[in-house]
Amino acid sequence: MKNKKWEFTKPKKDNSWSIFKIMGEFVEGYEKLSAIGPCISFFGSARTKADNKYYKLAEEIASEIVGRGYGVITGGGPGIMEAANKGAKENKGKSVGLCIDLPFEVPNKFIDEDKLLKFDYFFVRKVMFIRYSQGFVVMPGGFGTLDEVFEAATLIQTKEAEKFPIILVCSEYWGGIVDWIEKTMLLENNHISKEDLSLLRIADTKEEVISILEEFHNNYEFGPNF
Repeated sequence: MKNKKWEFTKPKKDNSWSIFKIMGEFVEGYEKLSAIGPCISFFGSARTKADNKYYKLAEEIASEIVGRGYGVITGGGPGIMEAANKGAKENKGKSVGLCIDLPFEVPNKFIDEDKLLKFDYFFVRKVMFIRYSQGFVVMPGGFGTLDEVFEAATLIQTKEAEKFPIILVCSEYWGGIVDWIEKTMLLENNHISKEDLSLLRIADTKEEVISILEEFHNNYEFGPNF
């Protein structure tokens, strides 16, 4: 069998110009989010239905959070994102949606009209979540949810971002992952430090989530995280 000959494909002429669109997304995000004030971001599956217990819990937690003076930020889509925006909206709180251009996802109807931002680039949107969140509330979700959790944990671990609480809601869902991190990553292989375990907190109720947030922010000032 002959070796495959690799051919270099010349980039399209407009590729280099995408940097200006990226810059534009950063500028718009910074300007709009800096004016909103302290917010908590919610993550979780876009596939979660309205009759699911996690949907209802996310809605209740978001409602309580805006009652404490925070805004709520989500990815702006359906499922858990919709639940959190709904809870914030119905309790007359700030309801922010950082939407990404996907063919199967449209903005939910509970985002404030002046707080809906649209992004073409996942990495720009992730910067906004981490920079302008004073905490992550993480409901059960899939790959995207895991991506957000571990990106935030890595940035805090390496001190590239200021510390903020990452709360994994539902021990029956997240407990196995946290146990694996402790057993396999820490105890068996020493790939993280003992202090790194404290970056992830587990909660099962609305009251536990609020307690973790308030305990943390009694000792920290609000502001951009990096």
